[in-house]
Amino acid sequence: MSAPEIRRLREDGRQDEALALARRCLADAPHDAVLCLEAAFVHDGVGREVEAVVLYRSALAAGLEPPQRREALVCLGSSLRALGRHEEARQTLEQAVHEHPTAGEAKAFLAMTLHNCGHSQAAVAMLLQLLAESSADPGIRAYRRAIAFYARDVGRTWP
Repeated sequence: MSAPEIRRLREDGRQDEALALARRCLADAPHDAVLCLEAAFVHDGVGREVEAVVLYRSALAAGLEPPQRREALVCLGSSLRALGRHEEARQTLEQAVHEHPTAGEAKAFLAMTLHNCGHSQAAVAMLLQLLAESSADPGIRAYRRAIAFYARDVGRTWP
């Protein structure tokens, strides 16, 4: 039994079994980065964000490949935000964006966190820029340049 089995159980919606297996596996290999990550996902998925945060941090400390590291940083930031630990979430998500500048999901969670930190203008600007860069909506694409322009200074008006 291993991380792939935990993932399979989790993806099949068998959260209780995945959680039990993750705990058994962690008892034998508490420093396995991928196992910690899968266990974090399971804990997060069943509303145990406090435990998930510890496991995400363990996974990151143990060393993950870039795609898994990206996912761990985003999920850690999201969990921290959900727990009201906004400054930690902001720092984590900024790290995710710094390491993975094309990670739209990291930018979306960072924008939510910026709003939670009282930086709503920066949050709106980030979301507008993300929308301008990634939307497939024909109307958004038609106004992409204007949206990106206004995103750079979203609070500005012209007399």
